Amino acid sequence: MATVASNQRGTGSRLKTWWTILKISLEERFVYRGDFALGTLMRFLPIITQVFLWYAIFAASGKEKIEAYTANGVVAYYMLTMISRAFSSMPGLCSGIALQVRDGEIKKYLIQPIDLLGFLLLTRIAHKLCYYVIALIPFTFVFFLCRGFFENGWPEASVLCAYFLSLIMGFLLGFFMEASLGLVSFWFLEVTSLAFVYNLLNFFLSGHMFPLDLLPDWAAQFINLLPFQYLAYYPAAIFQGTIEPNQVWQGMALEACWLMAFIMIARIMLNRGIHRYSGFGG
Repeated sequence: MATVASNQRGTGSRLKTWWTILKISLEERFVYRGDFALGTLMRFLPIITQVFLWYAIFAASGKEKIEAYTANGVVAYYMLTMISRAFSSMPGLCSGIALQVRDGEIKKYLIQPIDLLGFLLLTRIAHKLCYYVIALIPFTFVFFLCRGFFENGWPEASVLCAYFLSLIMGFLLGFFMEASLGLVSFWFLEVTSLAFVYNLLNFFLSGHMFPLDLLPDWAAQFINLLPFQYLAYYPAAIFQGTIEPNQVWQGMALEACWLMAFIMIARIMLNRGIHRYSGFGG
């Protein structure tokens, strides 16, 4: 009984610690709410460029449809990928981990009872919560103005559940992919070039630049073997109904497998990296 009570107190203490970290991270983010608001507005500018580009493509082709997409359907797709990317993008995570390793700041995670990945995950959750609190009004306004572009209307409840679950899993997958990349700095102190290559592949292969189902079959089959599509394309495709309902949950299961794989990779890299790390000085 004493052991059970002790375990319960230990669990309660850890939960209290993580809750405190989350609250402090939220307070830090809201200090810079003006910067967040300006950054939120700036995020809408690239989609305007994409909209004009695709309308020009449709006008030049003389077609009402390109594959399964009308011009309005493409606009709706880009608005949905904007939400997907807002969940899955982790700006500064990889470079931040590399900087902590290079400057020796990572020592604090070795002498304090705080897990590096858990701490960074909580700070990212706080970042996303702050972002969506501030972005809620402009997002709602833009989607209200563009509601006519969603030609198929709202999906069924089961599809909506899959969509929101894919956004959450996309957030976690994006976090652990970039964290794994940042942890490479235990072996190579400079990962800037590696991060650039990753971001370039991410931009093209996640569906952020164009819908992946416009690709030829051989290219689509190759991309389906990679995890990038779950960061932008897949949630948007679920919402728009371009994926058959009986295949949605198969894709979700594969995404869960990728997520578990990168969680394990990040944990293994952190464990081995700490064992080879040497910190000197105060």
